[in-house]
Amino acid sequence: MDHRTYASPFSWRYGRAELRALFSETTRRKLWRAAWVALAEAQSAQGLVDAAELADLRAHALDVDIDAALEIEREIHHDLMAEIRVYARQAALGGAKLHLGATSMDIEDTVETYRIRLALTSIGASLRELLGAFAAQVRRYAEVVCMAFTHLQPAEPTTLGYRLAVYAQDLLIDDAALRFAFANATTKGMRGAVGTAASYEHLLDGSGRSGEIEAFVLERFGLEAREVSTQTYPRKLDYLVLSALAGLGASLSKFAADVRILSSPEFGEVAEPFGRSQVGSSAMPFKRNPILCERIDSLARLLPGFADVAWQNAATNYLERTLDDSANRRTILPEALLCADELVTLARKVVDGMRVDERRIAQNLRTYGPFAGTEAVMLEAVRAGGDRQALHETIREVAMEAWAALGRGEENPLAQRLAQRDELTALLDPAEIRRLLEPGKHIGTAVQRARLLADRIDRLEPFPRQNVVTIERPS
Repeated sequence: MDHRTYASPFSWRYGRAELRALFSETTRRKLWRAAWVALAEAQSAQGLVDAAELADLRAHALDVDIDAALEIEREIHHDLMAEIRVYARQAALGGAKLHLGATSMDIEDTVETYRIRLALTSIGASLRELLGAFAAQVRRYAEVVCMAFTHLQPAEPTTLGYRLAVYAQDLLIDDAALRFAFANATTKGMRGAVGTAASYEHLLDGSGRSGEIEAFVLERFGLEAREVSTQTYPRKLDYLVLSALAGLGASLSKFAADVRILSSPEFGEVAEPFGRSQVGSSAMPFKRNPILCERIDSLARLLPGFADVAWQNAATNYLERTLDDSANRRTILPEALLCADELVTLARKVVDGMRVDERRIAQNLRTYGPFAGTEAVMLEAVRAGGDRQALHETIREVAMEAWAALGRGEENPLAQRLAQRDELTALLDPAEIRRLLEPGKHIGTAVQRARLLADRIDRLEPFPRQNVVTIERPS
C-alpha cells in the first residue's frame, strides 16, 4: 500500500483482505482475461479459434501488466481496449482472435456480476454467523427482565433477550433481501453492442448457435443471463444489491445506536467490549468511548448514498446504454460491498464481546418498573367493585408523586404509597397491590417469543455460494 498518495479507506482500512483483493485492479484484469479465454474456448468449439491460438491465449492469461496498459490508456482513453492490446502483444499468435465478436460490456459485466455475487456470498456467510451469535445471546438473556423504553422514556418491562431478538429479526429480513439480490444478480451475456448478439451470429453465419458460446462462458463463471439485455445488464440490478446492503446497514446502525444509548451513564446496562490497553481519548484518560458502535453508525450512513447513485444510474441509462454510470460504479459497487462487510465484522465483535451489567439492569427496573403495574392494579380494583374513573385519578395522582420523588433522587415510593391509599386498600389487600406492581409480572410472552426467534435462526439455510473461477497458469 502506497500511503504517499490518496487511497480509499476501503483499500486498506475497512473490509476484509480477501474482498479488497477481489476488487483490486489486478484481479479485475485477470478475470477479464479469464473471460477472454473462456470466450476463445467456446469459439474454438465452433471452429473460429484454432488450437494453437487458444493455447497461446491460455499461456499468457496471467501476464497482467498494468503499467503497460495504463500507458496505452493514456493515449486511447479506454481501459479495456488497452488491456486487449497488452494481452494481444503478449500472445502474438492468439491475440489476433482476442475479443472476437465481443463488445466491452460482454467482458466487463460478466466480471462485475461475478465479483458482486462472490462478495455477496462472503457477506452472506458472515451475516449467518452474526445471526448465530445473536441467537446465542438471545437464549442467554431470554429471562433477564429489563425496562423497555419508548420515546426514550421508561415504558414497560421486557427482557434483554427479547430486545436482542428484535435486532436479530431485522437481520433475518436483511438476509432474505440479500438472498433475493444474489438470486437476481444476472449478467448481460455474450450479446455484443446492443444486446442482440448480431456480431456472434454473423461469425456463425446466422446459425443461431451464439447461445452456445454464451452458455459456455457463463457456465465457467457460474452466471446466468436474462432473456433480453442491452449493451449492459439491467443497471436496476445494481440498485437491487445496494438497496439490500443499505437495509443491512440500517439494521446494524440501529443496533449500534441502541448499544451506545444503553452504555451511557443514564442507563449503564449494556456496553461493547473494551480492551485492556484501549485508549478512549487523547485528552481524557478515563474515557471508555463506544468506538465500535460509533464506527458502525458512521459507515452505515454511506450505504443509502451508494444505493441512491445506483438508482440514478438505473433511471438515466438512456436507450441501449449511456456512460453516465461507468465512473461512479468503480466506486459504489466495491465500496458498498466492503462497507457492508466491515459492518458485519464490527457487529460480530460487539455481539460476541457484549458486556451486560445485570446489577444496573435490576436497579433501573426497581426504579421504573413498578409504573408498569399501575394498570393491573386499576383493573383488579375495578374487578373488586371499584369505579374505574375514580381509581384512574387516584393512581395517576400517586404516580405523579412517585415521579417527583424520583426527580429528587429518592427510591421509587409508588408501591408503598398505593398500598396506603384507602380507595385501593378498601378493594385490594396491600400485599396484592405490591405483587401486581412487580415488574417481572408484566413481560407477557417475551421469553417464549425470543426463544422462538433463536430457533428460527438455527434453522436458517447457509447462504448460497458462488463458484470460484480458477485463475492459474496452464501446466
